[in-house]
Amino acid sequence: MHTILTFAAAGALLLAGCTAVMNTPSPAELKQEVLATERAFAQSMADRDFEAFASFLSEECIFFSGPTPLRGKAEVSAAWKRYYSDPAAPFSWEPGQVEVLDSGDLALSTGPVYDPAGTLIATFTSIWRREAPGTWRIIFDRGNDVCENEHTTPERSLD
Repeated sequence: MHTILTFAAAGALLLAGCTAVMNTPSPAELKQEVLATERAFAQSMADRDFEAFASFLSEECIFFSGPTPLRGKAEVSAAWKRYYSDPAAPFSWEPGQVEVLDSGDLALSTGPVYDPAGTLIATFTSIWRREAPGTWRIIFDRGNDVCENEHTTPERSLD
């Protein structure tokens, strides 16, 4: 009886392992997940939905903003709440490039940031962590001003 239970337990573990392997998204699928997540994150600004914005933040996220980085979801949320107070969004962004580690655990997204008139004013770089299947949360974010010159052209998002 004990041997039958041991084989049954081993079979269940083997089956669970096979299911996990079969359900692991491909690198292309993971990239699409991050693109969709970044777009939804940006949509929170367009929709003026602060709660949606905060839902994309990891508890331990770090946003580089000013001379001192903002550390943790509570601090980032408190600092960014002001961007959601007016009826119109003060800026918008979209992913221009996304890369995912082969492990599928971390991803980087980068792209343009526009003012309300559609003028390129900055770029952003974000690092996302896969916290559960289909769930990506931002762990690092940094914006950089764009120097205006005749050669500056905005990046376009991926399809």
